[in-house]
Amino acid sequence: MSPVVDAHLVVERGTFRLDVPLRVAAGEVVALLGPNGAGKTTALRALAGLQPLTAGHLVLAGRDVDRPGQRHWTPPEHRPIGVVFQDYLLFPHLNALDNVAFGPRRHGADRRSARRRAAEWLDRVGLGAQARSRPRQLSGGQAQRVALARALAVDPVLLLLDEPLAALDARTRLDTRAELHRHLDAHPGAALLVTHDPLDALVLADRLVIIEDGRVVQEGDAATVTARPRTDYVARLVGLNLYRGVADGHAVRVDDRLTLAVADPLHGDAFVAFPPSAVALHPRRPDGSPRNAWPAVIAGLQRHGDNLRVQLDGPIAVAADVTPAAASHLDLAPGRPVWAAVKAAETRAYPA
Repeated sequence: MSPVVDAHLVVERGTFRLDVPLRVAAGEVVALLGPNGAGKTTALRALAGLQPLTAGHLVLAGRDVDRPGQRHWTPPEHRPIGVVFQDYLLFPHLNALDNVAFGPRRHGADRRSARRRAAEWLDRVGLGAQARSRPRQLSGGQAQRVALARALAVDPVLLLLDEPLAALDARTRLDTRAELHRHLDAHPGAALLVTHDPLDALVLADRLVIIEDGRVVQEGDAATVTARPRTDYVARLVGLNLYRGVADGHAVRVDDRLTLAVADPLHGDAFVAFPPSAVALHPRRPDGSPRNAWPAVIAGLQRHGDNLRVQLDGPIAVAADVTPAAASHLDLAPGRPVWAAVKAAETRAYPA
């Protein structure tokens, strides 16, 4: 089956170049993640028609929308796309009903049918009683749902969501995320979620596409990406320590001063990953001399849930999670030398 979205997004802006192939199927939710400056917003703007492509193509449901090689470009208002912006961008002078009716009206519906459709969508998102409310009278969660209803009221082939939960407080975010998940499940078209929040991506998306410096560095379902991160950004995103080295059987040399014993036998270029919780700290070289033990220096300490996250310098930079009791017993402080140890069974090794 042909994808609803078949795109090769190439945009050049000064010294920055976005070069991202993207395919999204009907009913699929894809999350586009990456650090600040990776090109997420540029990609979203190119899809929405706010940033013309420099090269490549964008085809939506079999229809050419942007193909610079043939000098073909479709303006935003003629694209079968709905957008939920980060700040929602509701019209302050219109009530909720007319905000939602704006989309159908723009697509040619008469005023009565547009308002009837808007009322149906407000009911669907649980805001029928707020139809006459202006944006300033709505809570953050309600405003987000009005923006979602406005985007969906045009039956978009592609729904774009730009950091849709970023403006909400923690409690509202939890409830709204669950509500958004329900509506995305019911959306028959394709959906692209642009976010920097791994939890939003893991909960809402079927597939993750991770970009850095304008290029795709990894993609796959959540289980694949979290199990085998391929860049430092992805490793931090999923909470793992990640190192690249050269494997020879059950040993991976990750630094001139350190070779890690691993459970998985490999040969050649390899990644080694392990969670901060797998790192044990000792005041001196541990008894029994575990094979994965090395001297380190504490570079920083910070609260991490119920534990402390300890940043270590040494042959490799490592994050370790320890309990407050263990930290007190070890008398941890920046600049203090310690020994770090990781069991081979706690590591994951895989081809680079």
